[in-house]
Amino acid sequence: MAGGEVSNWPKSREFLSRGGNMYTRVALGLPLRDATGGYRAYRAKVLRAFDLTTVRSQGYCFQVDLAWRSWRRGYRVVEVPITFVERVLGTSKMSRKIVFEALWRVTLWGLRDRLRLGRRRGRPT
Repeated sequence: MAGGEVSNWPKSREFLSRGGNMYTRVALGLPLRDATGGYRAYRAKVLRAFDLTTVRSQGYCFQVDLAWRSWRRGYRVVEVPITFVERVLGTSKMSRKIVFEALWRVTLWGLRDRLRLGRRRGRPT
């Protein structure tokens, strides 16, 4: 988002992040520029409104899951620009398993949501 930046990311990681966030916006209608961002603050009442035992997502998909649940329930979701600096020690948690989980879950959530909307509007599904 404007004012935010990423430092020292390889182009492949930046492509994956931008592509994943664009797909998430399209699939879920979630109006966030960075749905996978790991820096989030939630009001306690927002988290209490969810049955957190139903959260099955892991990795970066967990961030999408909670942001989408919050937005769908009408809670205000605000993005604040940060500078994300790639780690210099340790290894990234990013893996193919995490990428595929996010792709699968976001697709499933988007399809389920569209089917629900179709039923509410009286359209055959």
